[in-house]
Amino acid sequence: MAVTTANGRPLGTEHKKRVAVGSAVGTTVENYDFIGFGTAAALYLGDAFFPDSDPTTALLYSFGTLGVGFAARPLGGIIGGYLGDKIGRRPVLIASLLIMGLSTVLIGALPTYETAGILAPILLVTVRIIQGLAFGAEWGGAILMTYEHAPWRSKGAYTAIPQAGFPLGLLLANLAFLASASLPGDWAWRVPFLLSSILIGAGMYIRLKVEESPDFEDAKEQGDLVKNPLAEVVRQDWRNLLRAFGLRIAESAGYAVSISYVTSYVHDQGLAERPDTILAIVIAALIGFPATLLWGRLTDRIGRKPVYAFGTTLMLIFGIPMFLMLNTGNLGLIIAVFVIAFALCQNSLAGTQGAWFAELFSTATRSSGASLAYQLAAVVSGFTAFAAVALYDAFGWMGPAVLFIVYALIGLVATLLTPETNGAARRAEVERATAAATSGDSTGTSATAAV
Repeated sequence: MAVTTANGRPLGTEHKKRVAVGSAVGTTVENYDFIGFGTAAALYLGDAFFPDSDPTTALLYSFGTLGVGFAARPLGGIIGGYLGDKIGRRPVLIASLLIMGLSTVLIGALPTYETAGILAPILLVTVRIIQGLAFGAEWGGAILMTYEHAPWRSKGAYTAIPQAGFPLGLLLANLAFLASASLPGDWAWRVPFLLSSILIGAGMYIRLKVEESPDFEDAKEQGDLVKNPLAEVVRQDWRNLLRAFGLRIAESAGYAVSISYVTSYVHDQGLAERPDTILAIVIAALIGFPATLLWGRLTDRIGRKPVYAFGTTLMLIFGIPMFLMLNTGNLGLIIAVFVIAFALCQNSLAGTQGAWFAELFSTATRSSGASLAYQLAAVVSGFTAFAAVALYDAFGWMGPAVLFIVYALIGLVATLLTPETNGAARRAEVERATAAATSGDSTGTSATAAV
């Protein structure tokens, strides 16, 4: 299958940096909102919304609430991807950020079980579903806007910028939880959600200044938009959908075990206090932000496939040592676990996905294809922490360790089965097109790359 990497813009557009930064600001805000819920679910929400349950059951309920947000993401991805291919990437970006921000602020204002009874967890689940829909719609637009504005030779580096919004959002969320940990009662978890209102304003201001994707505008002008991009991508590109789904499983579900579940594990087992656990996440996120950018750059130099193979192989090796290190109760080793699991395993995969997923699908169905594959995998990851709790209850720490290894194996197999979209031949062709465009030779504006 041949996929056009850009339409006549080897050097990218004049707005490429502004678009990348604008997309990153939005993904940071949305990850602050969505991932912050994971920290709250692991440390606070069980007591606040399910107080009549025993600790294990309350944690299961809390992680179940976390999971419903992930379950809603495919529907958000379908809607956002479809609209992104039909009306443009930009409107979807703006709407998803606004909805996500408002729903997050609402979580911070929700009544607890103590004041509202059964209505409290019902409201929590409802708002979490809205969060999931918004987050599902957001990713495809942010990545593809950046990809389609970026220079051909730096697609990986540019798409890693909005992907770095994940560790940055994680960092800001956990800094907020760390700062609020000493606040009395429910304020310890309410304040981080309420602070989202500040980030919404900043994110909306920047995203409103982002220009529409040039590839989408070209396809629209040339009449290349398809009537039903979702049906088209399922019918024509189902193999790439499955491949991207498998690739995404390792990253997102692996994160759910090694960060979301482990956050609760070290606390519940008395291996670390809440502030220490949050500190470990903060350190991992601090390293993960530049790491994601570096992984993206590396894919431009050596290809998408080698970087992904490294990340999934490391996950395979790390599954059991991860829990052996945690079980020592040594804070230094616990921090090392979070850093390895996040900056090396998860970030190497996330830093690759933006460009690789975009290159697996043509312009007319790119938003639908990339979004659908990305968000379908989120359903699995959303309930992974829930499954890890149940596996620990049945088999001890070996249960979640093996689950982590299984996800790594799925990702590695998908890596081997997925075509390299930035191999040596493509990189050489892109270099020629870039050199020609730099020297003013118009023949450099029509190159394509084979997948």
